[in-house]
Amino acid sequence: MNNIINLLVDTAATLLAAVFLLRFWSQVARMRPPEQVVNFTLKMTNWFVLPLRRLLPGSSGYDWPCLFGAVVMAVLATLVVVWGTAFMTPKFVILLSIQQLANWILYGLMLLLLLDVIFSWINPNAPVAPFIHAMNDPILRPVRRIIPPIGGLDLSVFAAMILLQIILRLISMGLASVANMV
Repeated sequence: MNNIINLLVDTAATLLAAVFLLRFWSQVARMRPPEQVVNFTLKMTNWFVLPLRRLLPGSSGYDWPCLFGAVVMAVLATLVVVWGTAFMTPKFVILLSIQQLANWILYGLMLLLLLDVIFSWINPNAPVAPFIHAMNDPILRPVRRIIPPIGGLDLSVFAAMILLQIILRLISMGLASVANMV
């Protein structure tokens, strides 16, 4: 029964954190989502973001309450997983929450890259395709400076996916070494 509760809480926290992160990243990328996406993200996150904006006002174009919402979801999901176990220490909860948040962010960016590729192959004129493409621009722009298109083939998405996987593994190794030192 505990596994089922963990699954439900993890799924709900992951979905809600994904919406918080989507709202945050769309502001980082300076791209307004399609109207349906805007309505969905506002309805899913305003209950948390609007009251928190009084304490954490956005600065320099970043909506910090959205990012903080994802952090809270990571901590809550971690607490449910480790509740009542020998791992229920503040240090372990913090490290596992950081790992969870990093996973959500990096896998979310990988999903955006994959969606961009799929839209470019299947329907580049889809209404959401320009939004997805613009969301990937902050990641792909620096990669394209290093790896320009070769013979009309853009390998920047492939390189960005590999870089994101490397970053994910480095974070995991770093947090594991910190956990072993603690």
